[in-house]
Amino acid sequence: MKTEQDYDHFITSFKQLFNMDIASYKQDRMRRRIDAFISRKGFDNYTNFLNSLRTDQTLFLSFIDYITINVSEFFRNKERWQTLETKALPKLLEQNNGKLKIWSAACAAGEEPYTLSLILSKHLAPFRYDIQATDLDFHVLETAKRGQYTERSLKELPNDLKQRHFTKEDDTYILHQNIKQQVTFKQHDLLMQTFDTNYDLIICRNVMIYFTEEARIKLYEKFSRSLRKGGVLFVGSTEQILTPERYNLQRFDTFFYEKI
Repeated sequence: MKTEQDYDHFITSFKQLFNMDIASYKQDRMRRRIDAFISRKGFDNYTNFLNSLRTDQTLFLSFIDYITINVSEFFRNKERWQTLETKALPKLLEQNNGKLKIWSAACAAGEEPYTLSLILSKHLAPFRYDIQATDLDFHVLETAKRGQYTERSLKELPNDLKQRHFTKEDDTYILHQNIKQQVTFKQHDLLMQTFDTNYDLIICRNVMIYFTEEARIKLYEKFSRSLRKGGVLFVGSTEQILTPERYNLQRFDTFFYEKI
């Protein structure tokens, strides 16, 4: 039997061993996922599972892949991307005549940063922008680097962009190299690692809803510090910031916040 005390000890020990803070996720949902994974792998308690995580790299990577959220698609919530293209991007270009520095945080399989690369390719030469994309999950980053997707991931993608920038092979759509090369992927833990600074645009969508209120506050503070003055934070459709001034931000448009 796995008790509440056993679970608390597990997440504390996990953080000490692997420097990853499971406690910052909403715990009811996270514990259900962890318990399901442990049972599926044949463990009857947290201690034995934790001991195996220390020595079994395959099990560890499989566990991280399971507990992280990796659902996305190209142009998810299409109207938000239209706002970025028609309102946020012109504003950023007006402020910056050099290279735009952009971060797609918790990028999953790459649909989000590649969506951004597709948009920017219509307006800018390649040397005018740099997109850094990060995620905790190593496996999903390897998928992102390949740039190969199913029809489902492309269901919101405008047909002209699909025809121009993808090659179809059987049931797979392969993104062209000129779009892929604008994105650099890197493994990164939002909760535990430091952030780079002086970004023009940070995109972190449909991730904060899985964190505790305390974790969200810390992340918004870190995102704000990472933006240059006038930079923009683009969040998900269920993640509006109710008191943006607390983080030296102001509402620029729905789901867009400007650093002040």
